[in-house]
Amino acid sequence: MRPNGQAIREIRRAKKIGLRTLQQMTGLNRGYLSRLERGHIQEPDDEQVRKVATALHVALDAITHKEKK
Repeated sequence: MRPNGQAIREIRRAKKIGLRTLQQMTGLNRGYLSRLERGHIQEPDDEQVRKVATALHVALDAITHKEKK
């Protein structure tokens, strides 16, 4: 599962959630979340991406790239 960092950042900002708050909501490190948004982490653990989707109250496919078959 490849995260779409730009989508994560846009959704987070639209909901007026700061990185510090998202860190508290997910239990993930703020620096990690920042790198995820900037696209520096290409293959994160699926569970971490699920935590972000859950915290943002969005479907998983809203924050991931479509897989090419």
